[in-house]
Amino acid sequence: MRIASLFSGGKDSVFAVYKAVQAGYEVVCLITIKSKRTDSYMFHIPNIELAKLQAETLEIPIIYMNSSGVKEKELEDLKKAIKRAKEKYNIQGIVSGALASNYQAERVKKICDELSLRSINPLWGIDEEQYLKDLIKAKFNAIITGIAADGLNKGWLGRKIDTNCIADLKKLHEKNKIHIAAEGGEYETFVLDCPMFKSKIKIKDSSIIMENECTGQYTIKAAELVRK
Repeated sequence: MRIASLFSGGKDSVFAVYKAVQAGYEVVCLITIKSKRTDSYMFHIPNIELAKLQAETLEIPIIYMNSSGVKEKELEDLKKAIKRAKEKYNIQGIVSGALASNYQAERVKKICDELSLRSINPLWGIDEEQYLKDLIKAKFNAIITGIAADGLNKGWLGRKIDTNCIADLKKLHEKNKIHIAAEGGEYETFVLDCPMFKSKIKIKDSSIIMENECTGQYTIKAAELVRK
């Protein structure tokens, strides 16, 4: 089945592509929406422009659209992008990286139903700790690029998700009840390398901006593809 991926460049969307390919789907294009709002209800924001670089190393074409970020207008923009993917690439389904967010999953499914497409959620309902362990086992190099939860601080920005990171996230879950896989937006990520990437992404320049002690962003200002 030919499918498109809702793609942000974060761990969930990239791992969803990985799992879809493993399941035998043919991912023929990526769909990336850049919202003007930093607190978008639907879309991942940090370093979204670099999804184009990930598409290049994945060797998959990308449909990149801007959105006003108005709550329900975002869905109209998403529907336009998915419709374009259907017309241009003859897709039969959409894969997304939703883990447990009914808000996102239900709205994507509604759009898919309206366009006679199948909605595919390979990560839905997965155990959050096991999911992060699976990322590491699959040799994903994902770093934290945004934080917005009590207990997180500047030191988390730019940090790689590894076994030590998981252990620290579990401690924060016990203390502050955060979702350790960040389905609630506690943190955002960016994937620098994974088995599907033909080249890995090297960060050349970055900056950190903190809004308060537990909210901030790690912005990748310059990056390039390098041979593995």
